[in-house]
Amino acid sequence: MKRTLGILCILIVVVIVSRIAEPNFLISRNVSNVTQWSAYFAILSIGAMFVIITGGIDLSIGSVVGLVGCLLPLLIVKHNWSPSVAIPFVIGISATIGVIHGLLITRAKLQPFVVTLCGLMIYRGMARWITGDNNQGFGNKFDYLLEISRWKIPLYKDYVLPIPVVYMLVIAIIAAIFLNQTVWGRYLYAIGRNEQAAHFSGINTNRMKLIAYVICSTIAGLGGILLAFDLNSMQPSSHGNAYELYAIAAAVLGGCSLRGGEGSVAGVVIGAVLLRTLYNANNMLGIPTTLEFVTIGTVLLLGVLADEGVKWYAHRRKLARSTA
Repeated sequence: MKRTLGILCILIVVVIVSRIAEPNFLISRNVSNVTQWSAYFAILSIGAMFVIITGGIDLSIGSVVGLVGCLLPLLIVKHNWSPSVAIPFVIGISATIGVIHGLLITRAKLQPFVVTLCGLMIYRGMARWITGDNNQGFGNKFDYLLEISRWKIPLYKDYVLPIPVVYMLVIAIIAAIFLNQTVWGRYLYAIGRNEQAAHFSGINTNRMKLIAYVICSTIAGLGGILLAFDLNSMQPSSHGNAYELYAIAAAVLGGCSLRGGEGSVAGVVIGAVLLRTLYNANNMLGIPTTLEFVTIGTVLLLGVLADEGVKWYAHRRKLARSTA
């Protein structure tokens, strides 16, 4: 909770400083843009959180987004598939990718970093091969599909709530209930804290880790579908590039430990909003886009250092009290 409040305070400070430096920062159009893209990255970050909680990592999220985003319009537009068939099909592909990752990690005992790094390259290559490396989109024939991601709910004056925010909130609530109110969520945290102890206590650690990777890839597929409907133009070689970095960075900023066993949905969502707000502030303040990853990397490093500092201080105080 303290970590979540801390990252929330940082977000508020960033918003205030950006508003002072750029008066147009809080105009309705810019707020709508920031919240919409924050929702997309928060969705991907929630998926990454499930894997990180177990002590694993998934580097293939961006490539899954790219594969799904390019495959969906290919099936609907060029192969005349019904959207009601194509959408479940690509979601099934995403879930299958998660199953493959989980089996390779739990049964073949491969490292998550290696498995998902290979997946990053394989799925990107598959997207380019299947589409002939040509841009994919829905054109003007399927405008009703584009409204799935582009619809906006009026709020106050010119301010609106992009519909992806609603999708993100639904996913976040379901994820929070799963992690905090079910025995499976407690199992995931237990695996991250001490996998061997969790195994000896009767938890099927292999099955739970497999479930975590399936959830991560499935949510990445859902994010890829929403982004495809929003952008309506996907380049196989670049669509979704580095999205896994945003997802992992948001999860870590939001309180997830890469060692596993820690993390909250609220913190991850706030972390995703913070990263997107920083990106938007960079653009509006005229900071070169080439420094985008410098800014994000610096903020992430400072966040991790601060977290480690707080843990060290708390540990020192605990030792002092025990010896007093």
